[in-house]
Amino acid sequence: MSDVYILGVDMIKFGRFPDRTVPSLGAEAALLALDDAGLTIQDMEALYCGNLGQSSGMVGQRILQEIGQTGMPVVNCANACATGATAFREAWTSIKAGLYDVVLAVGVEQMGKGLLGGTGAGKGIPKEGLLGSGTMPAVFAEAGMEHARKYGTTFEQFAKISVKNHHHSTMNPKAMYQIETPLEEVMNAEMISYPNSKLMCSVNVDGSAAAVLVSEKKAKELGMERVVKVKASILSSDPYQERDLVMPDVNTCTRKAAKEAYEMAGVGPE
Repeated sequence: MSDVYILGVDMIKFGRFPDRTVPSLGAEAALLALDDAGLTIQDMEALYCGNLGQSSGMVGQRILQEIGQTGMPVVNCANACATGATAFREAWTSIKAGLYDVVLAVGVEQMGKGLLGGTGAGKGIPKEGLLGSGTMPAVFAEAGMEHARKYGTTFEQFAKISVKNHHHSTMNPKAMYQIETPLEEVMNAEMISYPNSKLMCSVNVDGSAAAVLVSEKKAKELGMERVVKVKASILSSDPYQERDLVMPDVNTCTRKAAKEAYEMAGVGPE
């Protein structure tokens, strides 16, 4: 199996773009990544496109209608919060398997405001007998309260994580907001679901990112000094375990995937 390398990568500036379409946002990121790679759409052998909000809308094919229809295979991926990462991993897997030498991966979403939903939202899981909430601020609030119960974590400590994250935004010119957020402002913001205040919750914005992946053979042809090796890519799901139905489990699957990624990459958290 071939090692896989990233040749080009880029993203659009995140924001709210009600007058634009999902394919146009994805096309913009794709062109930026192609430019970073020094290649064109004609050089791509396949496209893997991640989008959840219009998962039945053939977004990948519609992106190609904007930047060039070459007849390449297109795979559209929808996998909840891992949708973009899954598109990237499927591109990586296809090169690993020897199917292609140059592949484009795109992740794009147009979120809108309010709670996440869509056609058929809430119909997949019967509500009878369940406790708690399926909304993300509430799910992570429940997890936060359980963390506080187990480890004594305080509201201020949770707020400091938000302060750190907002600080990171000031170093990213493509973030929607690029502002320092004082601790007091985070703690005194409107409470969404304790311990998550408004400034601890992610804003729903529109965005897109893309990457050009290549095989080792293609990387050597184009110049190894231009590429970054993908040392690991892991996709996982929740293993069955007995647990309190009130408290969501947001850790087991993540820890499992991280452990496998460290093992594949030959590195550790240290």
